[in-house]
Amino acid sequence: MIRKIINQILYWRLKHIGNRTFLIIASALVGIISALAAVILKTAVHLLHGIPHYYQLYSNNNFWLFFFPILGVIVTIIIIKIFFQGKIEKGLGSIIYSVSHKSSRVEKTKTYSQLITSGFTVGLGGSAGLEAPIAITGAAIGSNISTFFNLGHRERTILLACGAASGIAAVFNSPIAGVLFALEVILTDFTVPSFIPLLISTATATIVSKLLYKGQLFYLISNDWYFHAIPFYIVLGIICGFLSVYMKRVTLSMESFFNSPKRHAFKRITGLVLLGLLIFLLPPLFGEGYSTIESLLKGSYSDLLNNSIFGALKNNPWGILSVTLMIILVKVIATSLTTDTGGNGGIFAPSLFTGALTGFGLSFFVNTIGISNLYVSNFVVVGMAGVMSGVVHAPLTAIFLIAEITGGYVLFIPLMIVSALAYFITRIFEPYSVYTKKLAQKGELLSEDKDSNVLKHLKVEDLIENDFITLNVNDKLQNLIDAFSISNRNVFPVINDEGEFFGIISLDNVKDLLFRTSLYNKLKLSVITQKIITIDYNENMDSVMAKFEKTKLWNLPVLKGKEYMGFLSRSNILTYYRQTLKRTGSGFL
Repeated sequence: MIRKIINQILYWRLKHIGNRTFLIIASALVGIISALAAVILKTAVHLLHGIPHYYQLYSNNNFWLFFFPILGVIVTIIIIKIFFQGKIEKGLGSIIYSVSHKSSRVEKTKTYSQLITSGFTVGLGGSAGLEAPIAITGAAIGSNISTFFNLGHRERTILLACGAASGIAAVFNSPIAGVLFALEVILTDFTVPSFIPLLISTATATIVSKLLYKGQLFYLISNDWYFHAIPFYIVLGIICGFLSVYMKRVTLSMESFFNSPKRHAFKRITGLVLLGLLIFLLPPLFGEGYSTIESLLKGSYSDLLNNSIFGALKNNPWGILSVTLMIILVKVIATSLTTDTGGNGGIFAPSLFTGALTGFGLSFFVNTIGISNLYVSNFVVVGMAGVMSGVVHAPLTAIFLIAEITGGYVLFIPLMIVSALAYFITRIFEPYSVYTKKLAQKGELLSEDKDSNVLKHLKVEDLIENDFITLNVNDKLQNLIDAFSISNRNVFPVINDEGEFFGIISLDNVKDLLFRTSLYNKLKLSVITQKIITIDYNENMDSVMAKFEKTKLWNLPVLKGKEYMGFLSRSNILTYYRQTLKRTGSGFL
């Protein structure tokens, strides 16, 4: 009955509302639901934060700093084990992969799994961020709404991007940054009309978020900047660039280390203990760290040492600087330990946190030694943009996000200098963002080259041709003659007795033997079989096309391990290429 009603609604929609018009309506709907998801997560995390803070009021020690982050990760592991079959994809890389390889289809479970798991992880003190889980949730909402209403691939992709953008917009109350985030991180190809659904979605999400959640991340009345500060902004940009490289390499190295099956349980337990110790020693690592940034913007620099064993150094500027440097270097380690030991969260907030402390550390150092008199709050917010720009490879998002959430539009020039420098330096050493590096290493990342992007939609398994007659290495020339008489092909794959690929016989290479009847029952095919470059069953299409270019052949055999599977032809690839190009043509409207 319910399904019948739904079908009637869908039929009415298809009959009376075109896809273009409905896409605008759907983008607003995606914005509303994504904002509600963001508000629910922010509220839940705020409530969960109350548990360790309540414990702190009635405790004479700081053991809670060690215990609660570990508890949050353990609870997350249990939830994933019981409700999600022990697996959950973390990071925006999975969404980027869905856009490029899964026709922008995202699993329904991601509409809620990220909220639940990241909520417990970060809410109880895990040193990670909520932005990536919220963006993933929004992307899943957009993808599944488009599927529900039977929209096509183009509309599904833009609604997926609307969901991710709306999630970011709702978290920070920054619609423009949400749009730019979608364009820089999620989408690789877009047209000007694509802005319309994104703008509507993020604007709607921001309105809903402001109505339901009154909290504001940061309050800052920006001081004007002066020309004498430009050299220090340049230095900050360079530092942020190298720090971004450090953060990305540490993140990916630790992920590989913990994902290795060798002594996995021991590494997880050790990682949890180390996480607790780091947060116990350096309390600003607790949670997202936004409260620490607020303290810096208010000028309460000694708050960095609250609840810390370094509390005696509160009035010592060099003590504050030393602790700041330790936090900057250790934050990414704490974040990796949080996520790699079983928790869920992102590196978006840690990059803002690290950037804020970097900007503070530089300006506070300069002021302390008396080189110049810098506005510390300006450097705090500009540093946030710098590290985020380098880690996420989204300089425009970083500039407008910081300007929107801090009201620091007067700092546009410093924001541009620092973000651009950090991005440029990071790209020299790390061409890919923290979200896309693993995809690029696997050859699964869409590029700015539209031809290459279309090729990535093609799969070897979908293009294999099996109408080639297979011969055995022990067969005689007569068997080749018999096969030739009934085949439409002039190439014949040869296998051994175990079914393993041995080589090919091309009639063009053996046509002189076809009329030597005396060899028909004497000459073994193994003698005339030709070795040839092969294609792996799971090989990406860029590599496949490179092999065709190298060999100048029109047909190459496909192997799964050593087993012969069929042939791939250049002409068949070109046919599928044209079909895919037509189906996934540029533009979304």
